Amino acid sequence: MGMLERLLCQPLNHLLVQSEWAVVRLRPFTGARVRMAVGTLFVHLCITETGTFEACDPAEMPDVSITLPSDTVLRAVTDRQSIFQAAKLSGSADLAEALGFVFRHLRWDMEADLARVLGDIPARRLALLQQSLQAQGSAALRRVADNASEYLIEEAGMLATRTEIEAFNDGVSALRDDLARLEKRLQRL
Repeated sequence: MGMLERLLCQPLNHLLVQSEWAVVRLRPFTGARVRMAVGTLFVHLCITETGTFEACDPAEMPDVSITLPSDTVLRAVTDRQSIFQAAKLSGSADLAEALGFVFRHLRWDMEADLARVLGDIPARRLALLQQSLQAQGSAALRRVADNASEYLIEEAGMLATRTEIEAFNDGVSALRDDLARLEKRLQRL
């Protein structure tokens, strides 16, 4: 049993226990083995009778294999939904669907964890601060991406605009039609 599995199980199980619906959804799959791959890292987990995960033997055949994109960590910060869209699942369809649903909807209740340590009011204020900082960070990343694309299109001329691409496609279509008409004329001769 690898160290990576043990490191991943504790926070993952914490999130599952915080969300009662998630453990209920996973309990019917007790004993099922899951293999997750991110780039060259592989994690082998088993579902326990409590609906949580534990490390399992990598030599055993997994019931479901989940392959995540190699930029999963970056996507987790910028666009979490794109991780699930790019993930490749194979194996048991029922288990894959249940895992997909759980991982898509699993959220950390940071405020509840902080409230146990700091109290309710400081925890609420820190949670609001975190939400505000996250929104500002996302907006800043969008502005940087918009500015970079505008520079590459307008200033550097390295990318084509949407209207230029549409005009090119229209030109290709017209050329194709003209060529088809020319071929028909040549066949008549």
